[in-house]
Amino acid sequence: MNDNLLIPDNYLKKIKAYIVRMPSLSTTVVKVLETCNDPQASANDLQRVISLDPVLTARVLRLINSAYFSLGKPISSLTRAIIMLGVNTVKNLALSFTILDNLKGNAACQFFSTDDFWKHSLCVGVIAKALSGIVGVPKAAREEYFVAGLLHDLGKLPLWIEFPKEYYRICSNAASSRSSLYRNETKSLGIDHGAVGGIIAKKWRLGPTLVETLSNHHRPDACSDQNCEFVSTVELANQLSLQLSIGNAGDPIRDHSKMTLLMGDLGVDSDMLIDIEDNVPAEIERAKFFLEVVRNG
Repeated sequence: MNDNLLIPDNYLKKIKAYIVRMPSLSTTVVKVLETCNDPQASANDLQRVISLDPVLTARVLRLINSAYFSLGKPISSLTRAIIMLGVNTVKNLALSFTILDNLKGNAACQFFSTDDFWKHSLCVGVIAKALSGIVGVPKAAREEYFVAGLLHDLGKLPLWIEFPKEYYRICSNAASSRSSLYRNETKSLGIDHGAVGGIIAKKWRLGPTLVETLSNHHRPDACSDQNCEFVSTVELANQLSLQLSIGNAGDPIRDHSKMTLLMGDLGVDSDMLIDIEDNVPAEIERAKFFLEVVRNG
């Protein structure tokens, strides 16, 4: 059946069937998440879990010794790395590697540039992490914002893969009419990329914060009070990324009124954003090592 003949119910069925076919998180990463959620767990406990996967261990150590962290001395001990970076950061590294690995090579089509998609995603991750420092998030927790920004548009990938021509038309219509992509998605497909991302996040048991971020990053006011500031920070990062025109994930139109509202909610002013903008290109170059490690092992 041709894409443009499908009705929303059929789109939903195809999307859900695709998500069912997506690989689950590796056993190692599931154990990493369980260990990190255990308040009694130590760095040694986490090291024992990660070391069961030699590829993951090598990737974590490779990234830890890269310019991304700029630690100075080479680190060859996973336990030492966990102590220096913190359990939360190492958990997010392991999670990012596995998720990006699951998605690698799955979104190739003539209408979609994976390079532009991940460039936009990296930009949002970098800006979200920088914003988290401005709004007072402790340093140990800021990597969560980078991961959330990196993954915020995850739900677009099944739409590109399953309905490439139709989704290209939806993105083109949103851009030409200067209207929101997620509303155009809902009108044509019966679901938006945020909802799709939320379903994937639940399947992978990524936790309530990431589930809400992927589901509602375009609608932070729909989030729980507990996660509203987190999601608002990621969406402000998304809007600033659109303003900078770095990468392209299919919706290049910045919503100026939303950006102003989010800045007010978070207590962020224009001078703060200018400081972030000045540092974004260099930070993206550092963060690209994430994707390089995933692609090249």
